[in-house]
Amino acid sequence: MGEEKKILLVDDDEDILVAMEASLRELENLVLDRATNGNQAVDKIDKFKPDLVVLDMMLPKKSGFLVMEHIRQRRQREKEESPRVIMITGNPGQRHKVYAQSLGIDEYLKKPFRMDRLIELVQKLIGDE
Repeated sequence: MGEEKKILLVDDDEDILVAMEASLRELENLVLDRATNGNQAVDKIDKFKPDLVVLDMMLPKKSGFLVMEHIRQRRQREKEESPRVIMITGNPGQRHKVYAQSLGIDEYLKKPFRMDRLIELVQKLIGDE
């Protein structure tokens, strides 16, 4: 990857955040930030302006769906694709996936997922075109 890319990791589970951070550090030119609830995520999306958000669906204070709604409105306002979004969830239901896709997520990962799969998706979404 050429220029620096910013990734915001959003999950209320510290173990998952640590695992994702450790895995993504293998990639070069990444700046990582994290949020542990939906309100913090919205705030950081506006200030940090990530290229990619790895977004948990079930979050305290504001759900991943509401955070995604914020991202969608932001995309429409700024006429941009970013940030790209990988939604992660422990929820097995198909209905949630369909709803998430209707909000404009780029990828959907069910927990538990393998970190190499996450790295693959990150590279696909923000790697050099």
